[in-house]
Amino acid sequence: MITTSIRLSKDIIDELEKISKEEGMDKGIIIRKFLRESIKNFRIKKAMELYREGSISLWKAADLAGITYREALKELKKRNIPFNYTKEELDKDLRWILKP
Repeated sequence: MITTSIRLSKDIIDELEKISKEEGMDKGIIIRKFLRESIKNFRIKKAMELYREGSISLWKAADLAGITYREALKELKKRNIPFNYTKEELDKDLRWILKP
């Protein structure tokens, strides 16, 4: 593990210490947990934005976000993003399914 330092305001430190006591966990563990969750949420948000713009497919969005295709579908619903599936994509998928 690599050590890094950051400056945090007193109110954030106080909140972290409060959560640490409530959860019975070391403050460092709490910070790492929050960072992991925030990074995951950032990746999902970014991938869904790219999908909404039409820059990437939902498969690619799921891959970028580090989630399954099914989880990506749930994210679309949660974020009120329409599922973009053109006739051309349907034709391509059908050809792939039906190929010998």
